[in-house]
Amino acid sequence: MTTTPSTAPETVDVIVVGAGPTGLLLAGDLAAQGISVTLVERRPHRTSNMTRAFGVHARTLELLDSRGLADELIKTGTSLSSLRFFGKLSLDLDRLHTRFPFVLITPQYEVEQLLERRARTAGVHFRYDTELTGLRQSTASESVTAELREPDGSRAALAARYLVGADGMRSPVRQALGLPFPGKSVIRSITLADVRLTEEPDDTLTVSGGVDAFALVAPFGDGWYRVMGWSHAHQATDSSPSDPVDLEELREITRRALGTDYGMHDPRWISRFHSDERQVPRYRTGRVFLAGDATHVHSPAGGQGMNTGLQDAANLSWKLAAVLRGQSADPEALLDSYHAERHPVGTRALRSSGALVRLAMARTPLRRAVRTLAAAVLSTVRPASDKTIGMVSGISIAYPAPRGAHPLTSKRAPDLSLREGRLHQLLRDGTFVLVTPAGTAAPASPTPLVHAHWRSDRATTLLVRPDGYIAWASEHPDPADLRAALTR
Repeated sequence: MTTTPSTAPETVDVIVVGAGPTGLLLAGDLAAQGISVTLVERRPHRTSNMTRAFGVHARTLELLDSRGLADELIKTGTSLSSLRFFGKLSLDLDRLHTRFPFVLITPQYEVEQLLERRARTAGVHFRYDTELTGLRQSTASESVTAELREPDGSRAALAARYLVGADGMRSPVRQALGLPFPGKSVIRSITLADVRLTEEPDDTLTVSGGVDAFALVAPFGDGWYRVMGWSHAHQATDSSPSDPVDLEELREITRRALGTDYGMHDPRWISRFHSDERQVPRYRTGRVFLAGDATHVHSPAGGQGMNTGLQDAANLSWKLAAVLRGQSADPEALLDSYHAERHPVGTRALRSSGALVRLAMARTPLRRAVRTLAAAVLSTVRPASDKTIGMVSGISIAYPAPRGAHPLTSKRAPDLSLREGRLHQLLRDGTFVLVTPAGTAAPASPTPLVHAHWRSDRATTLLVRPDGYIAWASEHPDPADLRAALTR
């Protein structure tokens, strides 16, 4: 840990470390609520066409819709309503009860550019090419100080009420906290590229495997395709100069797995990486939080990594804003709920993506038989298929509800059609939305909220959190219970 400069550090409400999708969404959310935010990023500011993440699932699109961003992002890619695995299993996403019954295939940099524009417009202060070198927390001053190395090599200090590390798998924030990152390497030497194809495959996302290889092909919709492949025969050290990756290797892997390489050519980039399964034991340490890949990493199977990180950000941002604006009766409990709600979701993402990649890598007759059986069950048993689709898309994610709470509490609220508009549109103010029967007057509220009414004669009263989950529901609402839910 470096020595703190003698001058008093600059102070902001929140420091976000890491300008990937998770950090950008979080910073933009906070700034939109009037919170002063500085975003620190080790890399210089530039746009790269090299990106590993490429799929945006339905639940993430819903969160972007509640920020007025989904329609713009959809224009950058192609929407796929089915996923095909192992030649026999097809998951039909159009059965999802959402405005977005598909997976959007678009490069991660399109997500980042959209979120950066929003964050800048909202007032986030960016410090690129700036490295975090240490952290200090102070109980007495109720602050955390980030020690930084500036682009010219000089040192600086930046203090804040809270700090969020959204700085990736090798997170300097996590390391500064001394937190372990337990887990293991699951699969080595995955080859990844964006290419042109002479033969166009079906307009779907395809994952399949042979005896000793598997591959994924996904269309971006603009003539480029994401191809990912692994073969037991190619187990180079990641990015090893002595064994560089080339297009012929990916062609061979794809032929082994899919029976054809589709005439792939002209890669705009090609890379090799390995995949770990790891999760940090706690997402909060005092005034410091972790989000995205700093908390959980797993195989790219199912495309859940970026989506889980964005959903981490949406969960944490409104809670930090409520605490900083003095709108929570129990700030510590509200902030602790971030770990309580999101850690189990990260665990499920590790397990589901791990199961999928292990099925794809099946080499023994027994494991391949298990894969065949799993594909048959998911193809023919509707409840099993719907459960899988809900999990991968994020639509079925729900949080633990208090004992005795209404059955809808802590579940995702669908995009309800209300007298005042769609729910996702009403959530764009970043506040709670209270839905009551028609003709009901707006109640007195200790915090800002949007009051809306059912179009139908439904009698249930719903309080929807800023992240689109139901905070409270009742058929016979008590004003005291409502006030408690708003400030919980």
